[in-house]
Amino acid sequence: MRLIVALLMLLVAASAHAFRFSEEEAKARAEADAGKVAAIEISPACRKRLGGERVLLLIAERGNSGINAEQSRYSLHFNGIEKRLRSYGMRTYSQAEIRKIIAQAEIDAHFRNDPDAALAAARKLGATLTLRGMIGSQRGINPVLGINEVAVNMGFLLLAGNRSLAEVDAKADSYSGTDTVGMALKLIDEQADAVVNRLVAGYCAGRGDTKKK
Repeated sequence: MRLIVALLMLLVAASAHAFRFSEEEAKARAEADAGKVAAIEISPACRKRLGGERVLLLIAERGNSGINAEQSRYSLHFNGIEKRLRSYGMRTYSQAEIRKIIAQAEIDAHFRNDPDAALAAARKLGATLTLRGMIGSQRGINPVLGINEVAVNMGFLLLAGNRSLAEVDAKADSYSGTDTVGMALKLIDEQADAVVNRLVAGYCAGRGDTKKK
């Protein structure tokens, strides 16, 4: 009898957890859908500036073994961000162009926060801006269900030379699985519009071109 009661209590706890998770998942989906908004309204001066910018976009993942900055690993992530940048008139470089001009060692140094390497890489391409995306994650075990929990985040930093113009974070939670790159792609699919909008707003403010109301 005690064993049956214990099992029933465990099932009730698991059901309650699943219900809470369903609510949290629905809330996160609603927030993500709200993030899929149209391009923000910006001043004519800022839009003109954006049209003259050439952006070097680089993405990497920070894991237990260090930083993986092999760009071909993040092609879909790259595409999701690139098309949003282009919607504001900015020119981006393809991954093929980046690989042709910039050595992997220089990209690795960029993500080790080597300012000289970062500046040299941008200059080789003729880029006026660098947008760096870093995938990170936190792992744990759910104490009730005993399954993996993974919280995935991406930090974006927009640079003009070595000067930071805007910094934006985005995050998504998963209650199982270990595919952080896949989760990061889902995060981009859901939040890229809002992320790029905030980066552009930071750019305009940093350039002194904020639209007057």
